[in-house]
Amino acid sequence: MLRAARRTLSGMDGLDPDDPRPPYQQIANALRAAILTRKFEPGEKLPSGTVLAKRYGVARMTVQQAIRVLRDEGLIVSRQGSGAYVRERTERPVGLRPHLERAFEAPSISVDFAGFSGETLHGAIAEPLDKIRAGRLRPETLSVRLLVPDPDIPWSLPARVEDLADSPAFRARARGIMARHTEAVVDAVNEIGELGLVENARAEVRVYPAVPLFKLYLINDSEAFFGYYPVQEHTVKLDDTPTPIWDLMGKDTVLFHHSATDDEDTMASQYVRQSRMWFDSLWTTVARELTR
Repeated sequence: MLRAARRTLSGMDGLDPDDPRPPYQQIANALRAAILTRKFEPGEKLPSGTVLAKRYGVARMTVQQAIRVLRDEGLIVSRQGSGAYVRERTERPVGLRPHLERAFEAPSISVDFAGFSGETLHGAIAEPLDKIRAGRLRPETLSVRLLVPDPDIPWSLPARVEDLADSPAFRARARGIMARHTEAVVDAVNEIGELGLVENARAEVRVYPAVPLFKLYLINDSEAFFGYYPVQEHTVKLDDTPTPIWDLMGKDTVLFHHSATDDEDTMASQYVRQSRMWFDSLWTTVARELTR
């Protein structure tokens, strides 16, 4: 095991003196990449803090900060008196933001979203786009596609609590929310392309004739994030009247992460591949451009 850890470490780059990020973030990024590419297998123990500190030429406290980042992301678990281990499960509740920010370090970036409004994506993608504007990230290509329900046709959900009927007033309200977040993402990405900060940058939003009961993110064709929308009663003001609605509550959605590996037959690899097939099948058939 020790020899295997040394071989794994020998293949990892050291700290980049030109990288503006603090050393602990660079170490966390290197270890994260090694975990996600299965250089460290699920259940495997990471090198000790002493070994990592010597490898990167930093204090052990710096290594501990890096380990804390990975633990907060759910990639590793710490065992008292034993060390840090890669989580056994590859499908786990996670936060989208750190994975999305890391994905933007690749030369070619693709982000596909299917869900209700794109509000979470709008918030999570803001910082990586700011780094491109500031020149801290220089990807060659950037593609963002957003797939949301068509607000111009009746919905089965959300529905009025009173009679489970579609509410045109609620759809009009939802259309404004969708437009605010999706158009902000599209405008920001396309502006980056127009400014020449990314050679090929494009974002597009389409609608399709169904209501999503889950949200899905596909990042760089290698990671999938999936979560269910719970249905809850939610009172909103429609036409100046408080109206109880059976609503889809995205803020309560827990995302589960599936990361493809070099082995195409693993469950995670198949999940990412089938998710891509599902998204593309909607995008290229029944989906249409969202009119502003």
